[in-house]
Amino acid sequence: MYAHPQHIPQPPHSAGRRPQGFRTKINPDQIPSATAAIEFDRHQWEDTQFFGHPGSHVPFSTSDFVSVDQGNSSPKFVRMTTWNIPNSSRLAGDCAIPMVAILQPFADLDAREDPIPLVDFGEQGPSRCTNCRAYINPWCTWERGGNAWKCNLCAHETQVSTEYFCHLDANMRRMDHDRRPELNRGTVDFVVPKEYWATNPPQRLSMPYYSIDPPPSGPRQPQPLSFVFAFDVSNEAVQSGALKTACAALQDALFGPDACFPPSSCLAILTFDETLHFYDLSTDSVPMLVVSDIDEVFVPLRAGLFVNPMDRRTAIESLLNSIPERFASMTHVNAALGSVIRAGLAGLAGRGGQIVVFQSTMPTIGHGALPGEVQEANLYDTPKEISLYAPRDNTWREIGAECAEEGVGVSMFLTMSRYLDVGSIGVVSSLTGGELFFHPRFNPTREASVFRSQLNRLIGRTIGYNCLMRVRVSNGLKITQHHGNFSTLGSTDLELGVLDADKAISATLQHTGRLNERGYVYLQSAVLYTSVEGQRRVRTCNLALPVVELAWNVFKLADLDATVYYLARHAISKMSSEKMTHIRDDLTENCSSILLAYRNKCANTSAIDQLVLPESFKSLPVYTLAIQKSKCLRGRNVSSDVRNYYAHRVMSMSVRSVMQLLYPPLLAIHDLAQESGMPDETTGRLVLPDTMRDSHMYMEAHGVYLIDNGEMMVLWIGGSVSPQLLLDLFGLDDLMALDPHLSELPVLQTWLSTQVRNILAYRRTQRGGRISKLLIARQNLDAAELEFSDMLVEDQNTGTMAYPDFLSVVHNQIKLVLQQGGSLGGGATLRNSVW
Repeated sequence: MYAHPQHIPQPPHSAGRRPQGFRTKINPDQIPSATAAIEFDRHQWEDTQFFGHPGSHVPFSTSDFVSVDQGNSSPKFVRMTTWNIPNSSRLAGDCAIPMVAILQPFADLDAREDPIPLVDFGEQGPSRCTNCRAYINPWCTWERGGNAWKCNLCAHETQVSTEYFCHLDANMRRMDHDRRPELNRGTVDFVVPKEYWATNPPQRLSMPYYSIDPPPSGPRQPQPLSFVFAFDVSNEAVQSGALKTACAALQDALFGPDACFPPSSCLAILTFDETLHFYDLSTDSVPMLVVSDIDEVFVPLRAGLFVNPMDRRTAIESLLNSIPERFASMTHVNAALGSVIRAGLAGLAGRGGQIVVFQSTMPTIGHGALPGEVQEANLYDTPKEISLYAPRDNTWREIGAECAEEGVGVSMFLTMSRYLDVGSIGVVSSLTGGELFFHPRFNPTREASVFRSQLNRLIGRTIGYNCLMRVRVSNGLKITQHHGNFSTLGSTDLELGVLDADKAISATLQHTGRLNERGYVYLQSAVLYTSVEGQRRVRTCNLALPVVELAWNVFKLADLDATVYYLARHAISKMSSEKMTHIRDDLTENCSSILLAYRNKCANTSAIDQLVLPESFKSLPVYTLAIQKSKCLRGRNVSSDVRNYYAHRVMSMSVRSVMQLLYPPLLAIHDLAQESGMPDETTGRLVLPDTMRDSHMYMEAHGVYLIDNGEMMVLWIGGSVSPQLLLDLFGLDDLMALDPHLSELPVLQTWLSTQVRNILAYRRTQRGGRISKLLIARQNLDAAELEFSDMLVEDQNTGTMAYPDFLSVVHNQIKLVLQQGGSLGGGATLRNSVW
């Protein structure tokens, strides 16, 4: 459909490398297509409900599907790398598929799906196993006429309280089973009593801030979520327009037409440069209190620091309007980021909450002061390069740990024009469950709408704070490792200041014994949190998974998305300890080991020269290549700030977001069908067009293409584009007259314009309202073509080979092992990992 006898030349790019040695001849048109699989799955599930029965095929994370919870949590909440669990560690090793659960407890639901039920057991709290402390769930069984229930995780019997007792029917089910959400729904929220309240951390010998009051102790009563907004008012923030944009964005989130600030929440506003500035919001004049001691931080007021914005609207609007003008003539070049975070921590002590910082300069003063820029070019491809991906000052780890312990999440909007050291300051957000928003060389004209959408999503999405998380598995399995953005508390619990709808955590499973192949294994994640409204709850997600004894069954229900997600996180976790080239080589070997395992266990009668791919993992090679081409792991010189930002994002994002970041959807705008981008007459849902493969080999010089990885979208316009196409899309017919700095498409009353804007609006809705930054790339004219080319994963670029060449390397690795025996690579990395 998209092929053309006159392919365009490859757009300008950072050159990739050719494979070394013998190259297997592979026809690019016959190699597996990730896009074909994605589109097939999307069409399969768009009109079909997923019921989640154990042992059933699961939709891709990129498909929009409606999940019906019948005891197993939706794949939106929990995804497994394989939905059939090997019965022994030997079988798991033979299959080479890592056993990993991807958990996203607060994921957004489709509007057609039922909301998560809220169950209140009163003062006695939810019923729990007296042995392993698992929560009651649909996979428990009932004993002794309903007087006890047997835990599905540890097989221990727990006595039922008098209040919770109910008789059983002939099928050994409770008579009230259908009226009890905790007995028929895999994902449930439990309201919990006082014994589950968060506990104030013990007093330290050295406090991170000064206070005349003793630190609060004992349990803390749940309260509505409180926010601290801290604005960098240094010269850089003022001159770039970042300060004015941030103030306007917050005002819009509080009082605009799309206001999303929780009605029960309070906020405090701080500004900072070489001193800290607090504001008394209880009076209309809003006096500013200056704290010049940034080494021994304290909060100079209590009353008036936190207010409900609707109660003090006039004062807050006046303050936000005046802040950019008040600091316009200031010449301070420094901003004490570490000190202001600890000031926010002092204000939130005893309650928890969220700190949102708008930062434009590297913090060279105050707590965690950094010594200045690093000469990165001297460190690339040396053993010292790993130092770029870890904090230079351990104070930042300490700040992150202090905030997580207090139930405080820290998110940052970074709007710098120079090196900021994301590797140091970003660890605070990583340890607290917060988020980074990255706007290098900030341009308010082009990025204000993106900035505003990010802040709205940050404030308005489902959030829990003061969070503790634990994943439990049934006998015969154990959790060995977690990946994500959190702090660890002991060997089993994860501590997060905040956990929101966009965050996911992965847990690696390992066998401790042989499993019964006629039974099931069970998994339960529990997040103890305080809701935005101030109610203490536990959210549980439950899964029942079949046990199998044949490798073919393991591969049959293997999950490509979850496996790729884990491979990416596992690779990124080694950035601060291993060279980039070793990490990329390990990724190739991990891909080859899975395909070799399938070849050995499920297709060992095929000819050695034949490349055999399992149905579930046909796209694994191209996604492995995509991980290597990601901005955190790619070859060539990439700024450490960029690498560290994308590493933070991948370690926090959902499965769907990571898959689209790695292999961005590419859309041929000029080839849209008449009905694409318009509502379907029968269902009312938007008709989505099919996407195409990420390669210039399928593009045409007269075409217009849109590629979108969730962070940015690039609109590529061919040099031979039709003037009518330009007129319909931009309102002008001359390619040279097109403004390459457009930040959004013009609103035109043409069919094509309506189609494209509808598709973009739909994608924005999928991301919870977040807008991708738009770049215009005219063929051989605009610098944005470099970004476009780098997103074409199947091409030879970013210091890495093209997809056919990479597939040839994987094929040769497998063939060599089949011919000569031994193992892939022969190194310890593969043998000592979870594979």
